[in-house]
Amino acid sequence: MSSTATEVISPRIVLTTTVPREFVHRATFAEVLLTAWRKTAEDSFTVTAQWPRSHSFYTSEHDLYDPMLLAETIRQTFPLLLHAAYDVPFGHQLSWSDFQLTLNPQAMRIGCTPADIELRVRCHDIRYQRGLPTALSMHLEVLRDGAPVAVATTRFGCHSPKVYKRLRPGRDNVAEVFAGAPKPPPPTDCRRVGRIRAQDVVLSPAPAADRWQLRLDTSHPVLFDHAVDHAPGMLLLEAVRQAATALDRGPEPCILTALDITFHRYVEFSSPCWVDAEAVPPISGGARSRTRVTGSQDGECVFTASGDITPL
Repeated sequence: MSSTATEVISPRIVLTTTVPREFVHRATFAEVLLTAWRKTAEDSFTVTAQWPRSHSFYTSEHDLYDPMLLAETIRQTFPLLLHAAYDVPFGHQLSWSDFQLTLNPQAMRIGCTPADIELRVRCHDIRYQRGLPTALSMHLEVLRDGAPVAVATTRFGCHSPKVYKRLRPGRDNVAEVFAGAPKPPPPTDCRRVGRIRAQDVVLSPAPAADRWQLRLDTSHPVLFDHAVDHAPGMLLLEAVRQAATALDRGPEPCILTALDITFHRYVEFSSPCWVDAEAVPPISGGARSRTRVTGSQDGECVFTASGDITPL
């Protein structure tokens, strides 16, 4: 190179990818939303994610991202941090205890490019046994381009295969339990519950008003991404959202802006699970309606929840 030549220095290219699918308990690469994580302090972490502008199940309505896409993003942080940050071996099972989410609908707008999301996670009330977490709580702040999107809190347990076998006797063969799930009942009208496709409806009509049978369609490629021995938590969150949408009955476009759920028992494939909903006075600012939702199976309460619907 001559002394008069100008050397061109290419800008450094930063390559990004998703975290390993095993870390978020997904079988399909396309369903992995998280891209990276780092520790920021003791029991505190930053996790990054990216949302596609469209999704086969978490569909976009009114140019807004689906709140359930946000919930799934948060859910993926549980196994990621347990495996990557707390050295929990693969094969351990997570059990959801409760989940609370409040979001800003204006921050859910879809832009010209996929949304880059940052989750600031603080883990607390951690219970250990033999050096591994057996239960912990999380407080999460969700940001997009530095602006707040949502706040969430949750608690869940973590069980070794031996402990999980004691908790779930007779269900050792997950593939067999999964394959033996009965055919789901027909879906309720998808328009009533805010869905576009009938196959995405998780509620089936029941004789009583504002009551449905939970639809456990194990062929659904997103809700049942892999074989499990009970109804996934995300399916129950979707049931709450659909029930709240059905009871809202407002004329204007709307979005779920708050969700609060407590899981009391596993929802099994072996018998019907009934979902009952009732309207209660809204308590969050701007919400048009609040719905209290209860799930029951074999005479036992399996979950209690509430969902707030806000007009756009």
